[in-house]
Amino acid sequence: MDFFNEASNAVIENIRSERQSSFVTITYTTNQGCCNNQQTVTLIVTDQTIIRDEQNRIVSARELEKGMVIDALFSSAMTRSIPPQAQAFHIRIVSRPATRDVSEGRIIQIDTRNQFIVTINDNLSSRIRFNITPDTIIRDFFGRRIELRNLALGLKVRVEHANFMTASIPPQTTAYVIQVIR
Repeated sequence: MDFFNEASNAVIENIRSERQSSFVTITYTTNQGCCNNQQTVTLIVTDQTIIRDEQNRIVSARELEKGMVIDALFSSAMTRSIPPQAQAFHIRIVSRPATRDVSEGRIIQIDTRNQFIVTINDNLSSRIRFNITPDTIIRDFFGRRIELRNLALGLKVRVEHANFMTASIPPQTTAYVIQVIR
């Protein structure tokens, strides 16, 4: 009989703290025979729980944040609550959530060959080049997914992008989501 469960590449959905414990709700996928099954469990994290970051350094529960991907080892003894709760023995941070900024502007350049757009904001003071990756989601005014080639000069867009920019002129960053707003 196993005394522990493992969750690989689990996503932290919620965190709350009370007194000496943190309650970390995770969602992960298990492979049971022919099917993948989505599981949710709330880990009870105490000062006895070993938490390691991406460089294998020991960190505190305060380092955990919503959206992180973790591997967890926890007790097979669980409450019957929904979601069930179990004592966490070991947590390893796999990756942190990408932090994002949001910018709005009108498209003044589209380069489908090199996969980027350039926008300018309404007061004409700043241009930004947004690099498009295979993971970039582009949506039309109604929220339907479209391709880069479907965008047009002059469209107003809201871009969720990385929170860093190059020091070039114009500054460049990676676009995560491009939403046409007008």
